[in-house]
Amino acid sequence: MSGVSSATLRAWERRYGVPSPARTASAYRLYSEEDVALIKKMRDYVNGGMAAAEAARMVIETAAPHPLVHTNGGDAFAGASERIVEAALRFDPDGLEAEVNRALSLGPSVTIFERALGPALERIGDLWHEGKITVAQEHLASQVLGATLLHLLRLAQPGESGRRVLLAAFAEEDHVLGLFGVGLRFCAWGFRSVVLGPRTPPAAIARAVESLSPDIVALTVAIPPPPPTARELIDAYADACRDTAWIVGGAGAEALRPFIEARGGLVASADVSEVRAQIESALLSRRRRKDAS
Repeated sequence: MSGVSSATLRAWERRYGVPSPARTASAYRLYSEEDVALIKKMRDYVNGGMAAAEAARMVIETAAPHPLVHTNGGDAFAGASERIVEAALRFDPDGLEAEVNRALSLGPSVTIFERALGPALERIGDLWHEGKITVAQEHLASQVLGATLLHLLRLAQPGESGRRVLLAAFAEEDHVLGLFGVGLRFCAWGFRSVVLGPRTPPAAIARAVESLSPDIVALTVAIPPPPPTARELIDAYADACRDTAWIVGGAGAEALRPFIEARGGLVASADVSEVRAQIESALLSRRRRKDAS
């Protein structure tokens, strides 16, 4: 019907979430008329010379949200999140990939993360801490969801002229999938997001600030270090950021507030809209100081 080979269809679905067909109980794909229309649009963009990743972004952004069969009070995002968790519990790699790909058709990238993928990650993490899933199950879910979030972040990046945010986890932080979600939010605000990843020491931040000249540095910390170490670490991060605005978020940020604010940093609000206001105010203040000098 579309002239696109089955191998290409599978590659587009796996890499870009286009299309995201329903599945039978035996995991056979069921393509709807809307799926076929998306495939044809993607085909036309690619045949016209557009890169497949960019074509997928265009198709996803212009497509109407595709409602999923769901079980959670009529909320398609919550239903998608539940099915992702269930696939992880079954230790079903193909089913997990399929459910994540289906979730990609629900709406904008940042909304997909905040209402479907992010809650699924949190629930899987809780189940692991409770001893209800194995390390292998948790790692499988992290690998699939992490690859998907990285893909979404690449698609969501604004143009080269956009402002830039440097994202990293504290020196002892290993879990950084949430950083991709933060990066998606920054992309929605017009920032290009550069993710350095886990266990980023102050020296690495200093080198990145020197080389990339970001507009802001955003750090995340889940478990704050003890007070003597915390003060030294915050001082080191503040020195690494130099004159660049910096903000710290995550579950452990509040405990570090006195040290962060003493060095001119920001502690991220729990309200997303307030975080944006914090950032814009900090950037405006720095621009005024530069202009005055």
